[in-house]
Amino acid sequence: MTAGDDHEATRKMQFLFQLRQKGVTDTRVLQAMEKVDRGAFVRGHFAGRAYEDMPLPISCGQTISQPSVVGLMTQALDVQPRDTVLEIGTGSGYQAAVLSQLARRVYTIDRHRSLTRAAEVLFTGMGLNNITVLTGDGSFGLPDQAPFDRILVTAAAEDPPGPLLAQLKPGGVMVVPVGQSDTVQSLIRVTRTEDGLDYDELLPVRFVPLVEGVAEE
Repeated sequence: MTAGDDHEATRKMQFLFQLRQKGVTDTRVLQAMEKVDRGAFVRGHFAGRAYEDMPLPISCGQTISQPSVVGLMTQALDVQPRDTVLEIGTGSGYQAAVLSQLARRVYTIDRHRSLTRAAEVLFTGMGLNNITVLTGDGSFGLPDQAPFDRILVTAAAEDPPGPLLAQLKPGGVMVVPVGQSDTVQSLIRVTRTEDGLDYDELLPVRFVPLVEGVAEE
């Protein structure tokens, strides 16, 4: 083993240790996050901090979530191998790449065309051919492909968005940050049951707001 290989192995062990410390214990989620190199999604000035457990800025005023939050959200979503997943807020593409390791098909949508184009290039380069990337208003979901087994929202809404809840299959799960400001938000898991919707509050989080419409860039 070369010094470079040894460093890479140590980095991966530290990365996974950080995740476990923060409560990411699902073996499938840990394996998925081990396979997806976060460094590929962090460019420029912050590239050297890609493996730290912290959110980092990306273009269009957005962020790449800290790995532990990605892990906890993915764990809460409980994605199964035959599931079709909708992600609202592609951002860097990192979360969709992790989901692609667990699901049959991932649809991801973002209002920033430059972000969806960059993510698509990354996915192609990584051979992730079960991800469909779209530019559009994620607050309305993707009615043409609904219903979905799982929906993940990576931007905060004041309430779980009605159009997205309507696109959830019976037995389906949606994980969404909810809060009226960018300082007080809770991660909520919504499960569609035979009797309606069950809500579980999971943990405090901080996400950019869910914005309607399509951006110019």
